[in-house]
Amino acid sequence: MSEINEYFDGLKGASIAVLGMGVSNMPLIHMLLRAGLRVTVCDRSQREAVAEQAAQLESLGAKLRLGEEYLNKLHRFDVIFRTPGISPNTPELVKAVEKGAQLTSEMEVFLQLCPCKIIAVTGSDGKTTTTTIISEFLKEAGYNVYVGGNIGKPLLPDVGGMTEEDIAVLELSSFQLMTMKQSPHVAVFTNLSPNHLDYHHTMEEYTKAKMNIYYHQRPEDRVIFNYDNDITRSMSKSAPGTVMLFSRRNRLEEGVYLRDDTIWLTNEMGSREVLPLSMIHVPGQHNVENFMAAIAAVDGLVPDKCVRAVAERFCGVPHRMELVRELDGVRWYNDSIGSSPTRTMAGLSCFEQKVILIAGGYDKQIPFDELGAAIADSVKELILTGDTAQKIAAAVEQAEGYCPGTPNIHFTDTLSQAVELAHQLARAGDAVVLSPACAAFDRFKNFVERGEYFKSCVTQLKGK
Repeated sequence: MSEINEYFDGLKGASIAVLGMGVSNMPLIHMLLRAGLRVTVCDRSQREAVAEQAAQLESLGAKLRLGEEYLNKLHRFDVIFRTPGISPNTPELVKAVEKGAQLTSEMEVFLQLCPCKIIAVTGSDGKTTTTTIISEFLKEAGYNVYVGGNIGKPLLPDVGGMTEEDIAVLELSSFQLMTMKQSPHVAVFTNLSPNHLDYHHTMEEYTKAKMNIYYHQRPEDRVIFNYDNDITRSMSKSAPGTVMLFSRRNRLEEGVYLRDDTIWLTNEMGSREVLPLSMIHVPGQHNVENFMAAIAAVDGLVPDKCVRAVAERFCGVPHRMELVRELDGVRWYNDSIGSSPTRTMAGLSCFEQKVILIAGGYDKQIPFDELGAAIADSVKELILTGDTAQKIAAAVEQAEGYCPGTPNIHFTDTLSQAVELAHQLARAGDAVVLSPACAAFDRFKNFVERGEYFKSCVTQLKGK
């Protein structure tokens, strides 16, 4: 508690702005107000949309700046807490920093004040599953584990109750990492491919943001890279921390790798078998990679028997190739987390037969060329909806392996119509998969809301 109090004492007299009154920032706002600090909460929402929340914050002493002009005159503040959804390149923030404002975030303060070991995961795909597996490994081994970042709950309010023996496991997005000036003790980089180019605009900026997960490490810290991904393999050559590699395709002299359908680990202590693939029950080669990354992250912390115990019971994370139901011999899968082409391609690789795919959504300005080829190879009926429907269709039709009707391409106005059409097209033995390859923001708040809506539509279907 002394470090927290010292941090807040250092803010006394400062004019503080908190951008966004969403879930991640509300605990921070309450902590700042309880410390007696001068806080202005800035949010795009109109007052009538957040009336109850606004009244509560004002009763606690906060000033509010709501509506479209909520970012005006930020240069008048000394400290600005940014919500991840607002880019630090926003002109108003750039001007404020140029005028001397300190730009930070709830997650950056957490990394600064957290008293225990921090393991953090980033990448274009697999972050949530890998983060979850790591936390389950640690819990099985008896650790007191805090899970947060891009999943779980804001962890800053828990700092006062943490001890040096605890472990915090974080999923960190590029949005959160963009202004990070501190890296975790153990960093995991699952993979990297074009993503979120609507926010970052260039692949260079996206990559640079991700690199902050290890860029500020010390030599005694550890960073795990995917050897099979060209970009992360290249990054591993210049990382300041101790590098550990994992590979599903190559047998490594040192690191985590596959050998005889078993995950092996080789380090300075020697080589050992850790986990037979037969004990992993979640489908897909990408999940094998998620387990490998997690095994590398907990090496030296978790006994192999705990790894095997978790693998045998782990059935995945909701909205990640989640079996919703079987109806008339047709299996329905919710992979709403598939918000990038690479994630959807990984999902398609889980199936031996061609599937009925529902895809499309918010346009993140990511190319669909490789996805088009994968769909032509792995999909028999393609149902497209959302802003990117025509772009995905064009990528499929231009794919080298495409012939008209392989797959058939359909368009619907809504996700519910897509589910109904899939129901009409499906026959016993088919798999219907929602894996949009796009974000949900064109029609839903996030992938969770999209996935829940899909599951609701599927559970309402009647047998033929």
